[in-house]
Amino acid sequence: MAEELGVAVVGFGWMGRVHTRAYARLPHHYPRLPLRPRLVAVAEESPGLAEEAAERYGFATATRDWREVAADPRVRAVSVTAPNFLHRRIGVAMAEAGKHLWIEKPVGLGAGDARAVADAVAKAGVQGAVGFNYRNAPAVEAARDLIASGGIGAVTHARIRLFSDYAAHPDSALTWRYERERGGSGVLGDLASHGADLARFLLGDITALTADTAVFVPERARPSGATAGHTLAPGGERGPVENEDYVGCLLRFASGARGVLEACRVSVGEQNAYGFEVHGTRGAVFWDFRRMNELAVSRGTSYQDQPVSTVHVGPGAGEFAAFQPGAANAMGYDDLKVIEAYRFVRSIAEDTPYGATLADAVRGAIVLDAMAESAATGGWVRPGAGPTGTSAGISPEPPESRNR
Repeated sequence: MAEELGVAVVGFGWMGRVHTRAYARLPHHYPRLPLRPRLVAVAEESPGLAEEAAERYGFATATRDWREVAADPRVRAVSVTAPNFLHRRIGVAMAEAGKHLWIEKPVGLGAGDARAVADAVAKAGVQGAVGFNYRNAPAVEAARDLIASGGIGAVTHARIRLFSDYAAHPDSALTWRYERERGGSGVLGDLASHGADLARFLLGDITALTADTAVFVPERARPSGATAGHTLAPGGERGPVENEDYVGCLLRFASGARGVLEACRVSVGEQNAYGFEVHGTRGAVFWDFRRMNELAVSRGTSYQDQPVSTVHVGPGAGEFAAFQPGAANAMGYDDLKVIEAYRFVRSIAEDTPYGATLADAVRGAIVLDAMAESAATGGWVRPGAGPTGTSAGISPEPPESRNR
């Protein structure tokens, strides 16, 4: 019989609900997992939301103060889905209290915050997981295996895109997401963080980059009360947007491959248009989140006019078999978080990390900080090379670009 694992969720917006459902579904998809989550506590500072969550989902305790969760001996593992500016404070406190930590990206407002949480997790000897959910798609894992096996030859170049319209409306509310102090970077932390993780997951370390950012909706309406999600505030007093709507970035990888990463939160006509294209010397592989269970693959020896085939991933890819019995049976977004929860809980059960870790969050945050620095200075930056953990200096082009 599985041992109970007391879990808590701190922050109960949409992502808090996704984590909660993922915990609840684990026994259905992974019945042999030796730990079974039990919903012990939920913390949310907005009045009434924690109580509503407890009644709806069955948490034993509801509170407005996350510190009560840290002090609760029944809680062994915590999901942190609160706003970005709270990630460091809550994440460090939970680790210091001996709680295993599943925290949403970007893990704070920059690489310093992510590193502080990672250090606290390491010092406490607990497990830490990060919400880089797109790498959990079975098709993405199949693409990674294809690339690593040389199935498309040596990678030459790639493009990673994350376009959405959630912030495109001019009357969208000026929430914490658009403030430097509470949201940190804008589309960098929100969408490009996933892009940086996918780039590293698929293609390895990023050695140099140059980026450009822009704000396309410079003012938004101040909300009159508490907000949830991406709400509108028509007629509200206008206030300035302090972080970027768009980033475009050129990447250089340790392998010698080149890349383009683009992310935008105000792309009218685009809804969750996330994906990648990876080209090699003998083929290519393409993935679109909106067709999550498919890959477009070109491989062979034709080179010119080589066809592209659609591959429907099945039980042999990633964790697909835990959800569906055969290829072309669809999986969805919430399933990716169930996989994430499984890997987190398995990490706790076996005292071995599985899936995206706090180390991945730190590496990704360093890349994001380098993008911000490059956009500010207009030059190439080497992620992690300098005294602040971002760059060692700016030059017109990265040295490795010469004589190629």
